[in-house]
Amino acid sequence: MKIGDFASKYQIQTDTIRYYEKENLLTPIRLENGYREFDEECEKQIQITIVLKQLGFTIKEIQQLLLLRDNKSISTECKDTTVLLFDQKIMKLEEKISFYQQALKVVQTIKELASDVKYLENIDDIEKLVLGLFQKDL
Repeated sequence: MKIGDFASKYQIQTDTIRYYEKENLLTPIRLENGYREFDEECEKQIQITIVLKQLGFTIKEIQQLLLLRDNKSISTECKDTTVLLFDQKIMKLEEKISFYQQALKVVQTIKELASDVKYLENIDDIEKLVLGLFQKDL
């Protein structure tokens, strides 16, 4: 598939696709006319990239993980570094999960306070709840 169709399928700008190629996150086939052809391997690469970006991985970290995927022999140092990276990401995800669980409770409470037709009477409590989340997010 061509770059426009590929970008559209994954709802990504074509400039982003080109950037990912430049950063070796994507390896499309180059046709004789210079056009890029995105095959099933590119689809795997972009899906992995999208998921890892959503999980908070940087471009450099994704590059490293894709290199590991393609490398059959991994040094102990490289393995240890990768495990440490995953430990850090797990910790960040656990923090986000905890924050969103608290946020869900706060939003449910605010909904109850707002739907009691006493919104103005509850505005101070609502603000305290939201500001409490702000403090936890920092």
